[in-house]
Amino acid sequence: MENPSGFLSEFYISFWIPTAVFTVALVIKLPSIIRLWRDPLLRAVGALLLLACAVFVFCAPSTIARVNRLTGVPNIAAPWCYSLITAFCGSCLLLLITWRDGRSAAARRAKRWVVSGYSGVIVALWVLFLLADAPAERLRDLDTYYATTPFMREEILLYLLAHAVACLITCRLIRDWVRAEGLDPWLRRGLRLLGAGYLLNLVFAAAKLSAVGARWCGRDVDWLSTDLAPPVAAVSAILVAVGFVLPHAGQYLHDRRRVRLAHRELRPLYRLLRAASGEGVPFVLRATPELRLTRRETFIRDVLLVLGRHLDAGLGRRAYAAALGLGHPPERARALAAAVSILDAVERRAAVPGPAGPAAGTDTAGLLREIGAVSRALRCPADLAAVRAAAVPAEAVTVPE
Repeated sequence: MENPSGFLSEFYISFWIPTAVFTVALVIKLPSIIRLWRDPLLRAVGALLLLACAVFVFCAPSTIARVNRLTGVPNIAAPWCYSLITAFCGSCLLLLITWRDGRSAAARRAKRWVVSGYSGVIVALWVLFLLADAPAERLRDLDTYYATTPFMREEILLYLLAHAVACLITCRLIRDWVRAEGLDPWLRRGLRLLGAGYLLNLVFAAAKLSAVGARWCGRDVDWLSTDLAPPVAAVSAILVAVGFVLPHAGQYLHDRRRVRLAHRELRPLYRLLRAASGEGVPFVLRATPELRLTRRETFIRDVLLVLGRHLDAGLGRRAYAAALGLGHPPERARALAAAVSILDAVERRAAVPGPAGPAAGTDTAGLLREIGAVSRALRCPADLAAVRAAAVPAEAVTVPE
């Protein structure tokens, strides 16, 4: 049995780190895959991540030795690993086809071709191994050691060509897709990482084919296969795993950030209305960010409906004209005018509790629609003071800090 050099570094870096990355990606996607199992795209993602984990687990030298020992057949791990790599290549193509245009008739035909073609390659790999004579167990350099052995030679060439063809087609599909207009930014970033990963996969295939071809010519450049190809495959796997997860994880994080920013944006208006009403939204420890945002929006709109009886429509019009006169654009002027009206209504309600007179009431529909802009306006007390002073020059103005 061979005693490989640099075993520990290859054991930890070239195999188990990519395995860990793919496992994390699978764990992230697993709840969605189970919940939406009928979705062909999610099934394709699950199959690809599972196969990727299997490739790096079973291609590790320690696992190869264990499989050979358990079966009692020298090098039987070779067709098994080649089959996993081939199946992974086919699953990559299936995922990209499903991801981009999985429902069209052309996509269904393409997927049938991929399944039949790569299934045929896997069957051929096992047939060739059964016909070959490979008695010496090789853990790291089987591709080059048996590069000139009948039937093993064809098997090694077949799996490398199937891998290279799949990578070439995948790179072409990704290149065409990433150039499309109107693509989601997170999807574009993920596709670029996938493209880089599959380009490195081509480097892996080129290194292996070069080492095998050199053996055919009587030369020895086995280091291309044993020392260069494994770390290249490891980096490629990490890029591919991140590329598949990034569009989903990135969009999820983007949505969460948007919700949290919206919640924070409403804080000035919420604090003002909480002080005016004497109550607020009860804190719930396990509430999701989306629920907290909804409850804050609901509270603000409910209090604004009550304050509508104290709003002065004339003040709102004068404040809007004053804001325009001070050079604010129309959208900003409307927000400042609404904020001034709300501040005035809060003061009126505090000075004269109970219902206001009929003439004081005004329509709150605009306020209810623009609560985010109004809350942002409350963050600028200097602008509010200037607008309110121009709208009601004789009135003492107090703006919250």
